[in-house]
Amino acid sequence: MTALLRGRVVLIVAVVLIIQQALMDALKVRGAHPDLMLLLPIAFGLVGGSERGAAMGFVSGLLADLFVGTPFGLSALVYTLVGFGVGMTGGDRLGGGWWVTPLTATLASAAGVVLYAGLGAAVGEGQMLHAHLATVTIVVAVVNGLLAAPTARLARWAMNLGRPSGAWYTPVRSESR
Repeated sequence: MTALLRGRVVLIVAVVLIIQQALMDALKVRGAHPDLMLLLPIAFGLVGGSERGAAMGFVSGLLADLFVGTPFGLSALVYTLVGFGVGMTGGDRLGGGWWVTPLTATLASAAGVVLYAGLGAAVGEGQMLHAHLATVTIVVAVVNGLLAAPTARLARWAMNLGRPSGAWYTPVRSESR
């Protein structure tokens, strides 16, 4: 990875971290707020594969751990597992329709929230399994599903992967030109 590409990745992580801390943490739906830091490893896993998804999960999780009161490293572990798992699915390479990226992000986000709460309870943070968990899961999954396509485009740009070969990305051109 060149210095330019590293710079792009750092820029995306910094911008998403600022948006998360400045906007998303204040945007509450029934007490739950979106988690864009979880969306980063999902997007990088979708377009770059399991290794890049896991690497992004580790970085974004460590940064997220700086702002939460749970055991340090819990977010990094969960985000790494989510990014790796999404990368293993080959979501962006499935050749499916426009819905593959948002659906994958929605399901992976829901799994990430539940895994976070489950692992948190396993390490002694039993309060993480509460009745409000369903609301948190739905809010994070829906928002990440809605923002998945533009975030995946940013991840593709950051890694200089070009455009996907899927038909929904192909520009429509007239045959007469």
